[in-house]
This record gives sequence, structure tokens and C-alpha cells, in this order.
Amino acid sequence: MENKIKIFFVLPTLFAGGAERVMSFVSQNLDKEKFDVTLVVIGLEKESKFPVSGIPVIYLNKTRVMRGVFALSSLIRKQKPQIVVSSISHLNATMGLISIVLPKVIFVGRHASILNKVHASKKSFFQSIFDYFSYGTRKLDHFICQSEDMKQSIINVHNIDSESISIINNPITQTDVIKTNINKTGIKKFITVGRLSKTKGQMRILEVLRQLTIPFHYTIIGDGPLYNDIVNRIKEYGLEDKVTLIKFTDQVFNYLIEHDIFLQGSYSEGFPNALLESCVVGVPAIAFNSPGGTREIVEDGINGYLVENHEEFVKRLSENRDWDPEIIRESVYKKFNKNKIIADYENLFKEILRKSS
Repeated sequence: MENKIKIFFVLPTLFAGGAERVMSFVSQNLDKEKFDVTLVVIGLEKESKFPVSGIPVIYLNKTRVMRGVFALSSLIRKQKPQIVVSSISHLNATMGLISIVLPKVIFVGRHASILNKVHASKKSFFQSIFDYFSYGTRKLDHFICQSEDMKQSIINVHNIDSESISIINNPITQTDVIKTNINKTGIKKFITVGRLSKTKGQMRILEVLRQLTIPFHYTIIGDGPLYNDIVNRIKEYGLEDKVTLIKFTDQVFNYLIEHDIFLQGSYSEGFPNALLESCVVGVPAIAFNSPGGTREIVEDGINGYLVENHEEFVKRLSENRDWDPEIIRESVYKKFNKNKIIADYENLFKEILRKSS
């Protein structure tokens, strides 16, 4: 019997975020006959939101990544994993620096966003931070991206060789829920799930909705720095009776299936998990055609629409169309099902280990 490949998956926290959910999911689902997997969480165990079973979980119980560097380095040196996989940019950069003193370990960074280069002019502090991240990131041995646009952004920003980058999309993690009810109220029900931030574009969705002349209700699930601004904008547009804000729920799928269309206003996306989850449960999406994984999920006219501007968004929202939830689900399941994505990860780990030997 071949020896198992020993892998550490490292996360800053197990907060309720997309990177945390995907990484914990992958770590738990690798073939246990071939991989010896440990999940390492730098943050506090008491703050974890995702249950993990079937693999060891080590909590360093540090409040910040930098405060866990020594403990994490010592743990890796002691337990000698062959591969260490991290996610989220600041941790990836830190792992790159750790790799300098642990040259026998293969360090893999999974990136979760489209990167933009910081310009030096009048931004010396931010340029210094960028230079730190870029130097650390370049020290990683391999990179995992979730979309073609993300791969290109890493090449452009950090001058990474494309041969060191693999594209693996996020997996579908739940398939036991699908939309079955038909909305007979005459009021179209729209929903958005995501962090309330400028990049996520909830503001421009509100600008679109204020132009609608049909009856509708819009649910926004999420919290973030723009929460108060969004509340004020809803009042400014006179949409108080048409918009519901929900800061947090662990029943996202149940909310999705009660709505007719998922709306995405993002200006850029790494790989939009909420959009994927919407299609998985059979709810079509209308999204602005923006950089990132959106274009890899939305098949125009099959599971939703990609639009170029506000006018086209309004037009698509106003249409009366019957969507088949099964067709919508199949459009994403064939590309992002668990077995395919987990196999992609397993094959990558085997390949980079083979190349290093």
C-alpha cells in the first residue's frame, strides 16, 4: 500500500466566510486512504462557525495571524507535512515567508479574490504593505485560483509564472435542497447574499430596483461596512416597504428557494459562492458581467443572465419567464460537483509532489 500524502490545511479562522467553508470542506473530503489531512486554525476555537469531522483540527487560539507565526512554524517543523495549503491573501503571504525556513515543505496558496496592484504615488505606507504581501506570496511553491480572471490577476500583480498556477473552481457542498414552490403572489421576489461592501455592488442593485415599475420585494442577507449606507439609500429611494435586510442566517438555502431571482451587483468576484448556491437550488441569477468567476457560473439564458448595464438589468428583471429549477441545477452541477472538484485537488497534490521529488 502506498504511503499517505501528509497535508496541512491552514486557515486564519473558521468564521462564516466562503474561503473558510470551501477549505474546510475540501480538507474533510479528500480520500482518507491516500491523504493524511490535518486542519490548522490560527484563530480562536470558540469563534468557529463551521463544524469539522473526520480529520484532526488544531486550534492555535491566536487573535491574529502574525501572533501565530512561531507556533505554526514549530508545528509544521515538528509534524513534517509534505504539503501545506493556505487560503486568504494575508495568510498566504505569511506562509510564503515561513517557507523560506522550511524549504522541504511544499507551500500552496489558494487565492480567493481578484488582485489589484497598488501604485506607489503618494501611498508609501500602502506600497510597503503591498511589497510585503507580494514578496511573501512569490515565495509560495504553487497557487490555486478559482477562475481564469483570478489567475491572470496573480500573474499581473505578483509576476507569477503561469506554470505555477492551477485553476480549481469551488465545489458544490450541498445538493439536498431545490426550489419546488411557484410564486403566485404577483410580486417578484429578489434576493442577494453577501458582504455589504462597495465591491459587492448592493448599491447599484438598489439603483436598478428604483427604476422597476413592477411589484417586487428584495431581500438582502449580509453585513459589512456599508450596512448603514445601504439603510440610508433604501430610505432615500423610498424602498423601505420593498426591501428586507437580514444581517446573518444559517438558513441561506431556505431563503434562496423562497425567492424567484438571485441578484448580483459585484464589480469583481473571485468565485461567487452565493451565486453558485443559488443555481444549485434552482434559482436563476441576473448578474453584472464583471471580472472573476461569475462568467464561469452563469450561462446566459440557461441559468440566468449576464448584463452589461443598468438598463439591461431592469429589462431582464421585468421579464416574465418560467425557469426550470432542474435545468438550472444541472448547468452548475456538471461543472462543480463535489466528486469532480475533490478529484481536481487530489490530482494537483499528487502532481506537485511528483514534480518535487
